[in-house]
This record gives sequence, C-alpha cells and structure tokens, in this order.
Amino acid sequence: MRLRLFASTLIAATAFAGVAMAQDIERPECIAPAQPGGGFDLTCRIAQKGLEGVIANPIQVTFMPGGIGAVAINLFNTTRTDDPNAIVAFSSGSLLNMATGKYGEWNEDDVRFTATAGTDYGAVIVRADSEYKTLADLMAALKQDVGSVVLGAGGSVGSQDWMKAALLVRAENLDPRQMRYVAFDGGGDAMSGLLGGSIQVYTGDVGEMISQLDAGTVRILAVMSKERLPEPFADIPTTAELGYPDAEWAILRGYYMGKNVSDEAYNAWVDAFKQAYGTEKWQETVKAQGLQVYSVAGEEFNQEILGRVDRMREIAKEAGLIQE
Repeated sequence: MRLRLFASTLIAATAFAGVAMAQDIERPECIAPAQPGGGFDLTCRIAQKGLEGVIANPIQVTFMPGGIGAVAINLFNTTRTDDPNAIVAFSSGSLLNMATGKYGEWNEDDVRFTATAGTDYGAVIVRADSEYKTLADLMAALKQDVGSVVLGAGGSVGSQDWMKAALLVRAENLDPRQMRYVAFDGGGDAMSGLLGGSIQVYTGDVGEMISQLDAGTVRILAVMSKERLPEPFADIPTTAELGYPDAEWAILRGYYMGKNVSDEAYNAWVDAFKQAYGTEKWQETVKAQGLQVYSVAGEEFNQEILGRVDRMREIAKEAGLIQE
C-alpha cells in the first residue's frame, strides 16, 4: 500500500514539475514594434505584469519601431523564425496591414497567433485646451470645411488609425480623401504631435489615454463604440449615442510568435497565458491599462485571427485599398 502511495505521489509530482518546466521560458521577451508610449508598449506591459508568478523569469520588453510592425514581422520571418522565448505584440491594425499587403511578402500565414491581451476601442482625442469642446463642435468644423481640421494618428493611409479618421469623416457624408491626415510611427509619436500642436485631433485608442487623462492634458470627445465603457471611461459618450453609429472601431490586442517555433515552445506560452487568465491579477492588469478583458489563447485564437484577416481583406477590397 505504502509503495503504491509513494508511486502515485511521485507520478503526480513529476507531472506537476513537467507543467512548471513547460512554462519556465528561459529568456522571455515581448517585442513592442514601435516607439515607447503607444499601444504596442501597453500590450507588452500587460504580458510583463500579468504573467508575473506564472512564468519563472521576468519578461523583457524590447522596442522595435519601423513600418508599424513591418520591421518586427520581417525579423521573425528571417532570423528569429523559431525563437522560443519571444512574443510580438500586435493589434487589429497589424492584421489590417497583413490583409492589405503592407508587410510586403509577409502575412497572417507567416506567424503563429498565440494569445490575447484584451480589447480596446478607438477614440476621438483633442488637447485639453482645444477649441473643440464636444464631438458636435468637431463634426461641425469638418462639415464646414473638411480640410480645415488636421487629424493624425500612428498609422499611414489605409491603417486602422486612418480608418478611424475616415469613418469619422464619412459619418458626415464627406470624402475621406479630402481630409488632412498626418501619419506618425506609433501612438506615442502621434500623442507628441497632438500635444505639440502639429495635429488638432488624434484618432487613437482609448486604452492609451489613462495617464494623459490623469495628467489633464487631453480631452476625449467620444469613444468609438456602441455602448459606454466602464470606469475610468464611463463618463465619456460614444459615437453611437452622439448620432454616429457607423463611426465605431473595436481593437483587438494580442501576441504572435515566429511561424517555425516548436509546438512545445508555443504551448508553453499558451499554457502560461491560460493560467494567467484565471487570476485576479491578470484581470486587474488588463483593466488598469484601459482594456476590456477578452481571454483566448492557442489554436482556437489562431483560427479566430485568420478569420478576422479574411474579413478585413474583403472590406479593404470594397474600399478600394486593394486592387485586384
């Protein structure tokens, strides 16, 4: 009896150790493919803090700006295709770039989508001292002369940030091709442009705005969602309730790995995220960054993303962003 009990205990301990070792990622790293301060930075910080205690070693955040993710996806399809230690932050904008060919030869089939960080929403943001006190003020100015307002964000024409601005302009039946839009390399640079006065309106992500709201440097005229978000955004109206239901934009944030990583390495990260998702710490970390909790990882998530990119590609073709 004692022998059988000892054997059972040994088997259980060995199985538990195997799970722990699978999640003991040697040099965990999260690549934020832009300058510090934007959405990719935010996404990596969620993994860095939310996975504390789940994986043994702390996650290093590395910034890799260039082409709104183009440099990063190129690196992970050339020299780091099988890196077991690294995850790369992405957003719906990254998926749109894949769908429209902005990453050149690399697309959604050249990475392994690993896990979510949460969801975010677009926002119409101005400086605290802006002449536009409400969304109605801004829309009136656009309607009077669409070229009189300088909009900008962390993405080029055809990016998701450009799409937010275009949706806003189209909500007044105006031609997005006539708007004045300044492209920045990431949300951090766009915020600097707004605060520095080179643009008047930043069509960014609401989740990036917590520190700016706390500092009193910006005003959010509207969140681009159907329903109001919980605190700290509960007092901010939505584009839908202000009469612009078509000016909505939801953002998914998450992580991918190189396409040639082993199943063991991929599953180590997937298991770590799944374990973290069930903790109060993860929930608090996501919410503290202004995101809404959305927890999916592994092959289910990979398939969901592939479907999203297919739908984006169809929409982009209809909008003339892709010439067949």
